[in-house]
Amino acid sequence: MAALHYHQTKMKPDGAALAKLILLALVLAASPAIGETHRDPAQRAAFMHQHPCPSTGKTKGGCPGYVVDHIKPLCAGGADHPSNMQWQTREEAKKKDREEREMCRR
Repeated sequence: MAALHYHQTKMKPDGAALAKLILLALVLAASPAIGETHRDPAQRAAFMHQHPCPSTGKTKGGCPGYVVDHIKPLCAGGADHPSNMQWQTREEAKKKDREEREMCRR
């Protein structure tokens, strides 16, 4: 039996393990940083189509005085889906955003 050299005794990942490590690295690199969340513009558009703007009645474009809010915050596991969205006044949104930032920091 041939003698093992130092470089042969190091643990090296096999092809499948290496592929998993690369995939994990790519997922982590593509994931938003803590505190950031992904919002799908198509979901917001679907919400607006189902629930026209309270101030204009339109289903597209801006909505003066209102924002689309996620009822359960995305950072707390809420879905980015129309069923988790509501219209909220800008004033209400400012207050809720402060509370959510504090909650999601934990």
